[in-house]
Amino acid sequence: MTKIILKKGRDESLRRFHPWVFSGAVAQIVGQPSEGDVVGVFDHEGNFLAYGHYQIGSIAVRVLSFSGEDVLGPGFWVNMIGKALKVREAAGLANGLETNCFRLIHGEGDGLPGLILDWYDGVCVMQAHSVGMFRAKGAICEALKTVFGDKLKAVYDKSSGTAPFKAGLDLIDGYLFKADGFSDDEQIVLENGNKFLVNWTEGQKTGFFLDQRENRALVGRYSKGRNVLNLFCYTGGFSIYALRGGAVHVDSVDSSKKAVDMVGRNMVLNGYGDDTHNDICADAIDFLRDVPEDKYDLMIVDPPAFAKHRGALSNALRAYQRLNAAAISKVAPGGLVFTFSCSQVVDKEAFALAVFSAAAQTGRSVRILDRLNQPADHSVNIYHPEGEYLKGLLLYVE
Repeated sequence: MTKIILKKGRDESLRRFHPWVFSGAVAQIVGQPSEGDVVGVFDHEGNFLAYGHYQIGSIAVRVLSFSGEDVLGPGFWVNMIGKALKVREAAGLANGLETNCFRLIHGEGDGLPGLILDWYDGVCVMQAHSVGMFRAKGAICEALKTVFGDKLKAVYDKSSGTAPFKAGLDLIDGYLFKADGFSDDEQIVLENGNKFLVNWTEGQKTGFFLDQRENRALVGRYSKGRNVLNLFCYTGGFSIYALRGGAVHVDSVDSSKKAVDMVGRNMVLNGYGDDTHNDICADAIDFLRDVPEDKYDLMIVDPPAFAKHRGALSNALRAYQRLNAAAISKVAPGGLVFTFSCSQVVDKEAFALAVFSAAAQTGRSVRILDRLNQPADHSVNIYHPEGEYLKGLLLYVE
C-alpha cells in the first residue's frame, strides 16, 4: 500500500479527526498510487494516522478510517452502511410507516467522504463524488445487499454528473443491481404521509430533495389560511405540505418543464386540484419581479446553489441579496418568507448578512422567527463542520 508522509506539524487536523489531507501537507509519497487507490497516511516520524482514498487535487486524501481496520475488505462497507442505518433508525426514519425515503449515507457525515446514498423505499441511488468511491461502487452494492437483504429492490448508480472526469472511468449511469421483477425508473414514496413520485433517472440529484423534509413540515404548520408562492419549486414538495396544512391557494414556479409536470402529477397523487393550485413554468426571479404586492402572504425561496466554489462567493451573496429583497418587498404585511441557501461555501453568518442587507434595502420591519438547517439523515460530522451546507431563515414581515 502506498504511504503518504506528512510534513512536520501538518498532522494536527488528522489527530483531531478531520477527514481531509490537503496536498500542501504532503512531504513525500512512497509508491505510485493511481487516483482512487486506498493509501496509508503517516506523520513525519512514520507513525500511522489514517487510511483513505488518494486523489489528485487540493485534497490529496479523503479519510476512510483512523484505525488500522481493513478498509479494502467487504466487511468495511457492511459495517459502515450498517452503522449509518442505525443512525436513521434512531432518528425515526427507517420504520417505513409515514416516511420511507431518506439519505442513507451523507459523505463525511457518515465517515465515507465522497459517497451519497439515498433510499427510496427499497431503491438505493448512489452518487460518487470521488474516483475512489466510484471505483468501489461494486463493493458498495454488495454491502447494500447484505445489509438490506430482500428489502433491496435496486441499486442505481447516478455518478456521471458528480464523479470527477478521469480517463478510464466509465461514467455512464445505470443499475448495479435489480431484484427479480423490478423494472421501474420511478416509484411513489412517502414523506410524513405525503406521496411523491421520484424518478431517479431523469430527476435532479438522486430524484428528490430529501434535505428539506423537516422544513417542508414547518411550512405546512404555518400555511393555514394563507396564499402561498413556492419559487424554485422543483417537484412541489413545499407546495404539497402547504396544501395539506390548509393553504387557501398555492402557486408553484420553476423554470424546468419536467419539474413542473411532476408537480402536477404529485398534486393528483395527493388529491389536490386546479381550484387550489397552479403550476407555472417560468423563471422564478422574473416571475417574482412581476408579482403584485400583497398577493402572497407566505413565500418559499429555495434556489439552487448560487456558489459551488469560493471564487463565486461574492456574486452568490449579491444574488441572495437581490432575490430576498424582491421577496421581502412583495410579501403581504404580516406575511412569512422561508428563505434558503444550499451553497456550502456560503456559511450561516454570510447568508444571514445577505438577508439582513436585503431587508434593510426594502425598509420593511422584519423579524427572524426561526433558523433552519438540514435534517438528521444529512448528518454532520462534528470534526467536519464543512458538512453543514443547508441553512435557512423564517422571516415575519410587517
